[in-house]
Amino acid sequence: MNIAIIGTGYVGLVSGTCFAETGNEVVCVDIDEKKVEQMKNGHVPIFEPGLELLFERNAKQGRLTFTTDLKTAVQQSDIVFLALPTPPGEDGSADLSYVLGVADQLGDIIEKYTIVVDKSTVPVGTAEKVHAILSKKLDTDLFDVVSNPEFLREGVAVDDFMKPDRVVVGVESERAQAKMMMLYEPFVRQGNPIICMDIRSAEMTKYAANSYLAARISFMNEIANLCDQLGADVDQVRRGIGSDTRIGKRFLFPGAGYGGSCFPKDVKALVRTAEDSQYDFKILKSVMEVNKKQKRKVSDMLKRFYGDSIKNKVIAVWGLAFKPNTDDIREAPALETIDALLELGATIQAYDPEAMDNVKAIYNDRIMFGENEYDVIKGADCLAIMTEWNVFRTPDFGLLKNTLKDKAIFDGRNLYAVDRLEEFGFYYESIGRKTVGKNRQSKSVE
Repeated sequence: MNIAIIGTGYVGLVSGTCFAETGNEVVCVDIDEKKVEQMKNGHVPIFEPGLELLFERNAKQGRLTFTTDLKTAVQQSDIVFLALPTPPGEDGSADLSYVLGVADQLGDIIEKYTIVVDKSTVPVGTAEKVHAILSKKLDTDLFDVVSNPEFLREGVAVDDFMKPDRVVVGVESERAQAKMMMLYEPFVRQGNPIICMDIRSAEMTKYAANSYLAARISFMNEIANLCDQLGADVDQVRRGIGSDTRIGKRFLFPGAGYGGSCFPKDVKALVRTAEDSQYDFKILKSVMEVNKKQKRKVSDMLKRFYGDSIKNKVIAVWGLAFKPNTDDIREAPALETIDALLELGATIQAYDPEAMDNVKAIYNDRIMFGENEYDVIKGADCLAIMTEWNVFRTPDFGLLKNTLKDKAIFDGRNLYAVDRLEEFGFYYESIGRKTVGKNRQSKSVE
């Protein structure tokens, strides 16, 4: 098929590349001329494991191309995917200006039957708005509007797209449904379903999925905080409940809060949608409040440990991305932790395998960056861990102990076995587990 992808952000570029990988002719459209030129020259603008190989192969074979020319791209395509940003407004609602703006342009461009697909995460009712805009300029026989939400996890997005758990298609036209089924058949050969439903239900499915996963994270963070108070071990609790098949093992790891481009935005948007419908979505409001507090967890640990003397401390930070295997720093807990510590007068030395360039653009020279994880512990008083990159999982503990002045580690991702850190003689504080070592007053922590 001939496919146009409007928007080359995370969702658009992964989707376009993977569609090309199954033999489709894909043109990706973006208004950013510099970005388009970079992609034409073979540069992948985001970090996503496995994407570069597919990108290079399909671009070389001519199935994946890039342009700023919206009109030409749309008119040569059978299916047009809208993979545009929907950032949250001040009230939490999704900003649809990009989606609806492009829809208005499509009304002046489409000349033959075209399926317009909402790939962006959009509130319930958006497809109807897109349809209404197109109907003002086009005969309804010339187009169909479809909702096809993405369920891509950053860090494993290529696998998620190529081998999806399910494909959700919101469609109300048999012609469009047949075309979408044909497009996705190569991705579900192992038997996972293509679920066709009404458009509003498809739009709701995306928000429901992300909000539920966010709720699991916040729930486990609350359990971890209660374990701290009661002297229980959240790792044992997690294993105990995760073995229940009704619950499952995934998304039960406590930490310093969720971030990224999806969960924070989508939870806010669903709460706003509920408010617009005069429904008080209390659970999701609590999810947001728990997450807001959890993002302060590591900075609170450090404030308790150092008290007023934190102003003069040098703190090494491992991890800046909101999760491993991505360079995405949107809503990253690390940034909130860094902001809090800088405000208290601490000095920050940070390292992340992929996200440092994005963070440098925010902080400039306000924090120091290292070439590797051991660079940033030089001269540091303690270490804070904010992202669970694999490279941080088995460090040289002897080197850490001999380098960190206070021999203290504050772990926002529960990377290490508590007993092992105790044997090394660290002060080690994590989330929902016992704290070991000696505090600032040289008293053993029970």
